[in-house]
Amino acid sequence: MFFLRRLRDLREDNDLNQTVLAELLKITRQQYSLYETGKREIPARYLGTLAKYYHTSTDYILELTDDTKPSTPPYKKNLSA
Repeated sequence: MFFLRRLRDLREDNDLNQTVLAELLKITRQQYSLYETGKREIPARYLGTLAKYYHTSTDYILELTDDTKPSTPPYKKNLSA
């Protein structure tokens, strides 16, 4: 497993503690800490919840991109046309 540096960075940048995020996810602070330190793999449903909470993408949290804004899927781009 890998250390999710961005989880910690996002939390700290928003002046939050692990307890707040654990409550959001309805888990214990200890369990959240294990995700943040990479000692346990974070479930996809929690990644999605955190991405929505932070207004970013799961790809950004997983360090697959440096773009903080989620991209708009192609099928949603043409809705106003």
